[in-house]
Amino acid sequence: IAALICHNSTVDVHVKRNDTKGLRAHLQQEHIDHWVFISNLQKEIEKQTGYRSSRKRRSESQYDYEVYHTLEEIQSWMFVINRTHPDLVDMFSIGKSYEGKPLYVLQLGKRSRPHKKAVWIDCGVHAREWIGPAFCQWFVKEAINSYQYDSVMRRLLNQLNFYVMPVFNVDGYQFSWTTDRFWRKTRSKNHKFHCRGVDANRNWKVKWCDEGASFHPCDDTYCGPFPESEPEVKAVAKFLRKHKKRIKAYISIHAYAQMLLYPYSYKYATIPNFDCVESAAHNAVTALYSAYGVKYRYGPASTTLYVSSGSSIDWAYRNGIPYAFAFELRDTGHFGFLLPESLINPTCTETMRAVKAIALGLLKKCETDRSRFPYI
Repeated sequence: IAALICHNSTVDVHVKRNDTKGLRAHLQQEHIDHWVFISNLQKEIEKQTGYRSSRKRRSESQYDYEVYHTLEEIQSWMFVINRTHPDLVDMFSIGKSYEGKPLYVLQLGKRSRPHKKAVWIDCGVHAREWIGPAFCQWFVKEAINSYQYDSVMRRLLNQLNFYVMPVFNVDGYQFSWTTDRFWRKTRSKNHKFHCRGVDANRNWKVKWCDEGASFHPCDDTYCGPFPESEPEVKAVAKFLRKHKKRIKAYISIHAYAQMLLYPYSYKYATIPNFDCVESAAHNAVTALYSAYGVKYRYGPASTTLYVSSGSSIDWAYRNGIPYAFAFELRDTGHFGFLLPESLINPTCTETMRAVKAIALGLLKKCETDRSRFPYI
């Protein structure tokens, strides 16, 4: 295993309980620092996937937003939301996944005027990042429930449309519930290899399969056989292209790292409207921090996280969407993808503040302050 660990890098390793002692001895022998974050991984997984009678899902009023939900539950919830709030919600499909599942989107906004500016929010691009779909549901719930009493939300829904896609990678998300909790990619088949799936955030037509992406189908960052090979990516790209004149912000929700990222991902360079985007990011992480004091780093994805090609934020930006962001939600590695359900509420509450701050910024003319730094 030592041969797989690069200098100054961090690697997550999942091992069977019986193999723990041997692995730790090997790491000590190789002088590799290591920590045990979760001593019983299976138990943590079962906490989130096991059946619980407390999981309320029969109606909107009983729906529990503080637990993780299966794809079937999320899609049933979307139908209920659409049926019960016709004045603010419109549900539609933008296509089908590799396995033939519908790709549903909720449009939120008061039908007050035609050709309103719009914000796109997608969650669940990577299957194992369950806090993403949980946030998308939370955002819809908060937007609808607070419309009557929250003047900020009322202004946002009156003046903007929000396109919310709770589960982008529907096939992978379902697979992460039924078979492999740590599955990341889509579920498309490869004719030459037994490995399945493509990284849906390396499959966009912008510097496709360059640095930070892999040509090998068995790798987690496999870019696919060609750009937009994945029907999920192709469907979203088609929708965004069709509405790009109105969509002013693209937001993709990921986990984990506690970061707010913007272009470029594929190169070390400054975007033309850096001052405006950086200011929006600063306002967003400041708003997020105000909830519970959680600190987020922010900056260009290439320098703040790592270089990656074929990403959705780079594609959105290149296609004329001036504000393109990727959130990496809680935490910074202790629980990682297994963020406990007890942290859904605070994580979504603080992220809600950040997304509202970004959306509010679209209603104002950009004014920047060059003295700000990329840390809270």
